[in-house]
Parts: sequence; structure tokens; C-alpha cells
Amino acid sequence: MTVFDAIHTDWSDARARHGRIASPGRRFEIAKRLLDLSGALLALLLFSPLILFSALWVKLADGGPVFYRQWRVGREGRRFKIWKLRTMRTDAEKDGPQFATDNDPRIVRGCGWMRTSHIDELPQLLNILRGEMSLVGPRPERPEFIDELRDELPGVEGRLAGTPGITGLAQVVNGYTNDLEGMRRKLDLDLRYLEQRSIALDLRLILKTFPRFWDRSAC
Repeated sequence: MTVFDAIHTDWSDARARHGRIASPGRRFEIAKRLLDLSGALLALLLFSPLILFSALWVKLADGGPVFYRQWRVGREGRRFKIWKLRTMRTDAEKDGPQFATDNDPRIVRGCGWMRTSHIDELPQLLNILRGEMSLVGPRPERPEFIDELRDELPGVEGRLAGTPGITGLAQVVNGYTNDLEGMRRKLDLDLRYLEQRSIALDLRLILKTFPRFWDRSAC
């Protein structure tokens, strides 16, 4: 059975494993960084016209800021600000942080396609160049949600053993979810990735991500 074959269901095993994630070694770290830099630069070159078009679309949609920056938790708990194209109203979190939902009424009119296609995530290529993110890894979570999940998901900090990514095993296999059981599956998959990470696995996950660009469930 490979890392892609199944989602583990024994949650006690996932809790027990999170403390046993070993360092992948310096060679892997160097190779991964080179892959991230080359991949991010190539993607920026290819997608810069699309990013510029989308930024203009957002500006015309409601006249507000084009980009949105939000605190996330990175490797070893270091916080950084993630870059995204703004697709929600500027007052989207006036009542505090909350998970996005299907057909979220806070989405700027006419900008839903950017979320469906994940184009709004492309500015995170800048986070990769800055060393805050990777092409592949657990998705970076908001610090508020990490604090909330500690009681329900013991071991959630295990995800912080690696650099967060734009895509990852949880996105490819499990897709988007914001319910507790779905988060447990995602945590299990993130831990599996961190245990088995390799450049070959990263390349496979990148290739498996392309067919899911227009799949909203793959957020």
C-alpha cells in the first residue's frame, strides 16, 4: 500500500505517530529548496499574465485592495503572512475568523471562479521564494484555528515539522473539508507525508495537483 492508497482511520495511531517524525536530512532539504525555487520562478513566469489579469478583475469588481495578507503558522511554529488575491469582501471577518463555506456570501461578486480554480493562491509563489512556504507540504493553518484545534486534534502541532506547501497529500487525496472528522483525516495524511517525504513524492504530488485546479474540493 502506498501513501496514496488509503486514508488511515485509526486516529489513535495518528496521535501516537506525530512525535516520531524524523528530520529528512540536509540533502533532502537542499534538493527540496532547489525544487521550490526553480518551480516557483517557472510558475511566476508562466502565470504572471494570469495573475495580473486576475488582479485587475478584483480591482474592477469592488475597487478594494487587490491582494490579501493573512497570518499563518509555518514550520516549527514560525508565523508569516500569506499572500492571496483578495476574493472576499474587505469586511469578511468583521465578526472574527471563520472557515470559508461553499457559496460563501462574503465572496466578492464575480470572483468565485478564482477560488474554484485556485488562482487566488498563486501569489503564494512569493512566499515560496521567501522561504516561508514550499511547493508541497501541509497547508499552513491560521494561528487562531491551531489554538482551537489543540483540544480536538491532539498532535496537530506535528504538521509544523515541515515547511507548509501550496499543495500536499491531504489536498490531493482528501480535498477540502472543515468538519472535525475531515480535519482528522487531513492531519493523518499530513503526518504520512512528513514521514515519507522525498523529492520523488513531491514531484508526484505536483503532477497530481494539475488535474485538480478546477476542483473546489481540493482546497
